[in-house]
Amino acid sequence: MEIGVVETGRLSLVPLAVEHADEMAEVLSDPALHVFIGGAPHSPQALRARYERLVAGSPEPSVTWWNWVVRLREENCLTGTVQATITAAGRGCAAEVAWVVGTAWQGRGIATEAARGLVAWLQEQDVQGICAHIHPDHHASAAVATAVGLAPTGHWHEGEIRWELPPTHSPADDGGTEAGL
Repeated sequence: MEIGVVETGRLSLVPLAVEHADEMAEVLSDPALHVFIGGAPHSPQALRARYERLVAGSPEPSVTWWNWVVRLREENCLTGTVQATITAAGRGCAAEVAWVVGTAWQGRGIATEAARGLVAWLQEQDVQGICAHIHPDHHASAAVATAVGLAPTGHWHEGEIRWELPPTHSPADDGGTEAGL
């Protein structure tokens, strides 16, 4: 399946391209973004190499990577990313989702709106079993997960709590965009 642009109220989730690396290197340049997700900011060259790998797709036939950059249409700028790793079987969820929004754009509800758009799009594709893994101290990301309808479980993975979307839940059930990240 080919992914396309996903539109929300203020955002366009645009399929990731190698050409996004330079602008995204700036968006993701704050070391504080990496406190919970690990690593350090990438240079534009390193991010370009990473995006080349992501765009090429997963080397595992049973895994599909869907990645988007988040464009704030009003300001015509990239603000972050959303992604879904789709697995054909196993692990208990068909799609593991994640989001990150650059420090300069946090507190405006962008992560919540982007994550809602992603989850709604996945549901339109009949993806069943959506989950995320969130560090227990990452309260902002937990707030986004809650706003999208994910709920924490008692399952841990690599120091993070697994959050799951109840099978009958729709992000539209939660109303409009909420303030948050």
